[in-house]
Amino acid sequence: MNCKITKMFQFKVIGFQKVFDNDTAYQEIPKFWDNICEKYAANVYAGNAPANPYEKAIVENCIGEYGVCIDDIGEGKFRYLVAGKYAGGEVPEGMVVYEFPRGDWAVFDCIGPIPEALQSLNTQIFKEWLPGNPDYELCGNASAEWYDCVNGEKTDKDYHSAIWIPVKKKD
Repeated sequence: MNCKITKMFQFKVIGFQKVFDNDTAYQEIPKFWDNICEKYAANVYAGNAPANPYEKAIVENCIGEYGVCIDDIGEGKFRYLVAGKYAGGEVPEGMVVYEFPRGDWAVFDCIGPIPEALQSLNTQIFKEWLPGNPDYELCGNASAEWYDCVNGEKTDKDYHSAIWIPVKKKD
């Protein structure tokens, strides 16, 4: 598991949000992605001009570059966003903006087809790396998945993605 600690500036994401259960998230989140792509992005992914505020937001904010997990509900549930870096402008009804603070982040590169490779890495991070790390602990209640929206297909064996987790030095 390759990890790099890096400083990141504060940034905002915009996206489509849904609540998931921890026990079924690995099965349900890929279906959520498929639904968002089919319902809101197919027209612009085909190279057409945006035809509504949702498609405009997808293009202007590169929605699909991030998946964001926000653990602020409790009871084994969390919010998940299919998101992009918020560039400002209109937030269509039903979409949300979330802000990450400036700070240190643990960045884990991932190579392999999605969702399998990323889900496997995510499990390793939260079951092995975080609990056993002598220097860093989780800071905040959100993390981000980054997807390479330019190079390759998500099913490629050498597809590049990453998991970003805000961390702080242990006292």
